[in-house]
Amino acid sequence: MSRLGSCYENASLESIWSNIKLQLAYRTSFARRCHAQSEIFNLIEVFYNRQRRHTSLGGHSTANFESKTMI
Repeated sequence: MSRLGSCYENASLESIWSNIKLQLAYRTSFARRCHAQSEIFNLIEVFYNRQRRHTSLGGHSTANFESKTMI
């Protein structure tokens, strides 16, 4: 995140919201709110943080990158 008023202030958050919408919201119909919350949690915590490789992190997942840099 950059300083207040910068055009890059919300870029990372907007990217995550775009992924949530494309991968879940537009493809799935949820019967209950708790089901939607559970699926969003799984997408962010299980896939996005632990499996998805980020080019800005040298091809590592977020969890893998953090475990290597936290010495």
